[in-house]
Amino acid sequence: MLLSQMRTPEGTIRVLLREDGGPARELPEAESLYALAMQAIARDIPLAALIEGLAQGAAHDPEELARDNRYLPPLTHPDPAHLHLSGTGLTHLGSAATRAEMHGKLQQETDMTDSMRMFRMGLEGGKPAGGEVGVQPEWFYKGNGHNLAAPGAALVSPAFGEDLGEEPELAGIYVVGPDRRPWRLGFALANEFSDHVTERGNYLWLAHSKLRPASFGPEIRLGDCPPDVRGTSRILRDDRPIWEKPFLTGEVNMSHSLSNLEHHHFKYELFRQPGDVHVHFFGTATLSFADGVRVLPGDIFEISAPGFGVALRNSVTTAPARDAADIAPRAL
Repeated sequence: MLLSQMRTPEGTIRVLLREDGGPARELPEAESLYALAMQAIARDIPLAALIEGLAQGAAHDPEELARDNRYLPPLTHPDPAHLHLSGTGLTHLGSAATRAEMHGKLQQETDMTDSMRMFRMGLEGGKPAGGEVGVQPEWFYKGNGHNLAAPGAALVSPAFGEDLGEEPELAGIYVVGPDRRPWRLGFALANEFSDHVTERGNYLWLAHSKLRPASFGPEIRLGDCPPDVRGTSRILRDDRPIWEKPFLTGEVNMSHSLSNLEHHHFKYELFRQPGDVHVHFFGTATLSFADGVRVLPGDIFEISAPGFGVALRNSVTTAPARDAADIAPRAL
């Protein structure tokens, strides 16, 4: 079951339901997906069961909705400050060749970088057995709902940014219930847009490099994540692909279990505030930046994977520069 949201010509939100390969049907009784999720929590029933009892309305071609840029982010919060964007890095094994190379380095290096140490910790303790808690991953913050770009919208880099870098991943989508328990709706395609040049300059600038907009959707896949997800990431320029590469995700291709990554996010009471929405990015091993590609304003990112619905497409641009005097704090 795939869920999404669109905006009607009149400006209202419509929740859409579809099975992969079929049309997207409106759920006229649903105010928003957030409202449905909170209703399911209050009634203590699965979201899918609640939705199956709702009447279905007009049908739409999902690809046409994407071409017309009518998709909204599939889950939003009435107050964007209560939607949190975060993620974990160094979580993926990459290709078999890359994995073997990494393992070789782990055996050979005596003076390892912090990144290599973190990667090794994930390999050794990221998938604990029997419900135990594993090693904590690298974690970063990307902002709140004000940093969320709708599918089809532009990802806007600040003028001081040094790189327009896509990161094709899956994100977990969560709502926190009144009892502070996080509830997972499902998983969605995501672009964890980042500044890799800034990160490369000094690893302690990672926090700066991640404060960029992000996008996810257009559809959320309810239920568990398949263990082996194989997608494609492309960059289009003037409607022609300039770079294309497969990406692998899902637990088979990761050094951490999803449950371990979830635990180390929600173990903080700060992230268990009733009613909040969380979009958590699980990482990737595939970047055009690693292949020497320089993304330009106007390029389009396209991320797709079977079973996750319509491809996620976003253009990219750069915000106008601001004079330092305009943003300098003033004394009251």
